[in-house]
Amino acid sequence: MKKDLISITDFTKEEYLRIMELAADFETNPNQELLKGKVVASLFFEPSTRTRLSFETAISRLGGRIVGFADPGSSSATKGETLHDTIKMVSNYADLIVMRHPLEGAARYAAEVSSVPVINAGDGANQHPTQTLLDLYSILKTQGTLDNLNLFMVGDLKYGRTVHSLLQAMSEFENPIFNFISPQVLQMPRAYKHHLEEKGIRYFEHEEFTDIISEADIIYMTRVQKERFSDPMEYEKVRNIYILKNSMLENTKPNVRILHPLPRVNEISTDVDNNEKAYYFEQALNGMYTREAIIAHVMNLK
Repeated sequence: MKKDLISITDFTKEEYLRIMELAADFETNPNQELLKGKVVASLFFEPSTRTRLSFETAISRLGGRIVGFADPGSSSATKGETLHDTIKMVSNYADLIVMRHPLEGAARYAAEVSSVPVINAGDGANQHPTQTLLDLYSILKTQGTLDNLNLFMVGDLKYGRTVHSLLQAMSEFENPIFNFISPQVLQMPRAYKHHLEEKGIRYFEHEEFTDIISEADIIYMTRVQKERFSDPMEYEKVRNIYILKNSMLENTKPNVRILHPLPRVNEISTDVDNNEKAYYFEQALNGMYTREAIIAHVMNLK
């Protein structure tokens, strides 16, 4: 039976930990010819830099070949071909499909149609499970544990698929505390808060965080996503609402690390980059090792 990764909930806690083990193995030795003779389709119906390049680097380091597109304008979608037909055709050619799509639910639909495994590289504002697994690996590397952590999620919590997936994954570990910092129009959706309530996990909502930042173990900054707003005026109201500056980190815990799925616009000041608590560029590098691990796990290569 084929294994897909569409939502972070498709994997168990044990599988998260297995991915962490594999990622550490690939970090030690990234070049392993596990995909020799295999073809991976990289289908990006939405722009991407880090996710696409880290996936394609991971595939290359595993010895696989890549087919696909980075711009839907160069695919038959521009001629009106349905997603169903595109996936049916591509699954005849490839051993694995990695797909990003702007529509929520598109990746799940692709997995139902495809005869080969599908990995969701982001579907609209819904899920981004491979980002979550690299986030877990980054948290584990910097904190030495995934238990008993206080996570601050800052910015666009309504449309931010990375925070939705990370919340679900971290809720599988012992005693997390979540602090959600956002303007009211970008609050964490009710469904995710309900998920935490059902599990008895504590969360707090704030519109400011300068007075409580000293409690954080992880500060997860997010970009306010212009592309998710139908009204440009609404975007302008909230675009610069949170900017993390170096001076704000003075009284934070020694172990605190700042994560960001990138790209950043201006929500983290460049003066933070040289602070030892900044971890977002290393986090992006961890993406390559983690995506090697995910491919190896989904295709049962390890």
